[in-house]
Amino acid sequence: MAGISKKQQLFKKRIKPTQRQMGAISNQVRELVYERSDGICERCSSQRATQMAHIIGRKQLNHMTTEKDLLHLCVSCHKWLDETTEGIKYKRSLNDD
Repeated sequence: MAGISKKQQLFKKRIKPTQRQMGAISNQVRELVYERSDGICERCSSQRATQMAHIIGRKQLNHMTTEKDLLHLCVSCHKWLDETTEGIKYKRSLNDD
């Protein structure tokens, strides 16, 4: 935020995007993920993908969401990824790449 005084930061419109805005999935990113997956779950490859899953949690993002931050998953794989120990470990292994 070079060139912006503390006074301007406090009394003007917000300069930095909020975590919610950074975690939002734009239509362009959504299309890129869909093209990559071709509508098939990127984990099990046997179900129709219906949900976009963040690999990096929305609260931990320090940039706007890109197609590299998402997986296109079926409901059961998304639930597995977010709610099981194995799924969380798998998600962390994807972050390391």
